[in-house]
Amino acid sequence: MTMERKGRKFALCIRDEECEDLELHKVYLVIPDGRAAKDGYLRIVDESGEDYLYPESYFLFVKLPRKAQEAFQIQGSPHLIDSAR
Repeated sequence: MTMERKGRKFALCIRDEECEDLELHKVYLVIPDGRAAKDGYLRIVDESGEDYLYPESYFLFVKLPRKAQEAFQIQGSPHLIDSAR
């Protein structure tokens, strides 16, 4: 079963002001959190490997190709892509 079928969402970090555990231009896993979303936040698995709330305005949702989703699952990493490389 692909991660997309499991409802996994990914977001690209476009701002990281005062957030030591985020890196610009990296894609992060988004954990569903309806309560946080109502307040304008996303629950993100950040560089610490833990999930925390960040302003939704710091991210753009992205759809990853199946192979990228599989790589994310295999690596088990909090982030997937560093687009600056």
